[in-house]
Amino acid sequence: MSTPVFDPPALESGALRVTPLGGLGEVGRNMAMYEFDGKILLVDCGVLFPEEHQPGVDLILPDMEPLKGRLGDIVGLVLTHGHEDHIGGVPYLLRLREDIPIYGSKLTLALTTAKLKEHRITPISNVVREGEKRQVGGFDLEFVAVNHSIPDALAVAIRTEAGLVLHTGDFKMDQLPLDGRITDLRHFARLGEEGIDLFLPDSTNADVPGFTPTERQIGPVIDQVMSKTTGRVVVASFSSHVHRVQQVIDAAVNNGRRVALLGRSMVRNMTIAEQLGYLNVPEGALVDYKKSHDIPDDKIVYMSTGSQGEPMAVLSRMANLDHAITPGEGDTVILASSLIPGNENAVYRVIDGLTKLGANVVHKANAKVHVSGHAAAGELLYCYNILKPKNVIPVHGEYRHLTASANLAQQTGVPEENTFIVENGTSIDLKDGEAWVSGQLDLGFVYVDGSSVGEITDADLKDRRVLGEEGFVSIIVVVDSKTGKIITGPEIHARGFAEDDKVFDKIRPKIVAALQEAAEKGVRDNHALSQVIRRTIGRWVGQRLRRRPMIVPLVIEA
Repeated sequence: MSTPVFDPPALESGALRVTPLGGLGEVGRNMAMYEFDGKILLVDCGVLFPEEHQPGVDLILPDMEPLKGRLGDIVGLVLTHGHEDHIGGVPYLLRLREDIPIYGSKLTLALTTAKLKEHRITPISNVVREGEKRQVGGFDLEFVAVNHSIPDALAVAIRTEAGLVLHTGDFKMDQLPLDGRITDLRHFARLGEEGIDLFLPDSTNADVPGFTPTERQIGPVIDQVMSKTTGRVVVASFSSHVHRVQQVIDAAVNNGRRVALLGRSMVRNMTIAEQLGYLNVPEGALVDYKKSHDIPDDKIVYMSTGSQGEPMAVLSRMANLDHAITPGEGDTVILASSLIPGNENAVYRVIDGLTKLGANVVHKANAKVHVSGHAAAGELLYCYNILKPKNVIPVHGEYRHLTASANLAQQTGVPEENTFIVENGTSIDLKDGEAWVSGQLDLGFVYVDGSSVGEITDADLKDRRVLGEEGFVSIIVVVDSKTGKIITGPEIHARGFAEDDKVFDKIRPKIVAALQEAAEKGVRDNHALSQVIRRTIGRWVGQRLRRRPMIVPLVIEA
């Protein structure tokens, strides 16, 4: 799926333009731009977590380049819920313009505000509830309750002269949710009766048949696992999965255990959730981690981050013996989360590491310790039939998910030409119930690497992969600036090779000969001499060692 890049024309009067800036072809960094009558409304601003082929990267942001020349036109940012893949990029957006008004539910804005505080940004927050309507610029917004793996999630209906759009955010249709807050299908039906001109549904589980199991099935399994464990219990989950943490606390209390929260984001988010009443913590159920070491192993549960195998998260550090807690014989580790595509290898490495230490590792593949937060195919069919949308843009998912969602739409009667399987940067224009592709922006990945944002390129990541996989060779040569003859060297150092540096003794005479030949031809330019060295040693290393390392020649004139 790669559409040729072409700029969209000026937006027609009375038309709405929708441009996803992230979240298509991937599970993460969700962000959509709605443009009408010269104003811009944004929905979500999340992050994507790096995969193994992106070494050193902390986060990946949506490409906000299309916004940079139009920051004054942005009238608001709607946040559908408080997961990182929907709010994690907000600090980087507000660095561009700090006074963009933000709209979201109480919990979503509380989690976002806490995140922004770490970036020393105070947002303009507007708390909204399901059923509420707001006028934001030229956009009439209406919020709808949806059920997800975090409380207080909202879908948003967007009305303009161009038509009615429904953007679900992440949702499922759990009929027995822990908090009793179901996806409001009656509200969906009312919008369907009004006439949905464009529907943007969460498509992550569109290729999963049937219905997503209810969250209530998880609690008894966690309870049973705890009851059979004689040592410590460690449960890893997303730091914003309030429902899962609630089930862990309930199971711990039922088994006479106390819970210690591990990981800065876990402590921060659950503190907020408890203060706002979304997390019910019985008296004495929680204990500070620093005091947990005095509690017997069979009376403690550690609730941690790191369920995706993130190298610096608590669970990975435990597996690598880089944490004060080392799970072993008699201990149980529960990975109570899904596998985000691309993280499989990292997660299985953590599972292997914990198993080698002697811990019993319970995960989705061998026990019912996780259910998804996303609607499966059966639930999406219900939505398509209730809403009867004229046009559909499946969002939030990899290509197979988007295709599956589009196929479901077509099965319920949406014409194939009205289902748009698009990519980040594709502009879809809507007017009078008709939608069409109007442009394709050239968008890419924006990498956060330490304190730098967007400075790391794909070429830099390729260099890092070469360094990590093929090694590094440096060659230092001092030459006479007038004659080109070698005064000192070549001195060769290598990293990432099993062989000793002595292996390069055989190539030194060849480098000397190549430089002498260049000098006889009158070559004096340092860059040209460096290229001579690079070609000579590159050929030899490729043939002799079957490697393609990063080669850094340094020619010094004297």
